[in-house]
Formats: sequence, C-alpha cells, structure tokens
Amino acid sequence: MNLALQGFFITVFILFVLYMLIKTFFYKSIAEKEQRNSASMKLTLQEAEILIQKHQLQLQRALGNIEILAQEMNSLKNEVKTLKQRNSQYRIETDKYKSRIKDLEQKIEALL
Repeated sequence: MNLALQGFFITVFILFVLYMLIKTFFYKSIAEKEQRNSASMKLTLQEAEILIQKHQLQLQRALGNIEILAQEMNSLKNEVKTLKQRNSQYRIETDKYKSRIKDLEQKIEALL
C-alpha cells in the first residue's frame, strides 16, 4: 500500500508539473502576443503623432497665409475707399468745370 501511495503522489506531482508547464507556456505565449500588440500600437501611435505634427504645420502655414491675405485685402479695401473719395472729388470738380464752361458759353453768347 505504501508503494501505491508513493506511485499516486508521484503521478499527482508529475501531472501537477505538466499542468504548470502547460500553463507557463500558455501565459508566455499570451505575454509575447501582448508585447507584439504593444509594439505595433507604439508604432501606430508614433505614425499618428508624425501625421498630426505634419498637419499642424500645414495648418499653421495656411493660417499664416490667411493672415497675409486678410492684410492684403484690408489694404485693397483702403485703396478702393481712397479711389472712391478721389472719384467723388473729381466728379465735384468736373461739375464745377461744367458749370463754369456753361457760364463762359453764356457770356460768349451774350457778347455775340
């Protein structure tokens, strides 16, 4: 009976060791898979960061260009205002000259 008991314990011990080895390899494979996934995720995040930085630079350039265009547009608006004022002044002067010409024509007709 002692030999049967020893055989039983040896069998249980061997089964326990086999169970632990299988469990160890299983968790090791899971850990390796997680490491691969983690490395892949890090690469993906790095690529995403690079793309974000690239788009940020493009956005900053575009905003700078918009500011330049806004400044140019404001200066053109100011030029248009100035031209409109000059035009109205020229019209007033033209009207004065026309009335002066009419007056002079009337004086010439009166003299004739």
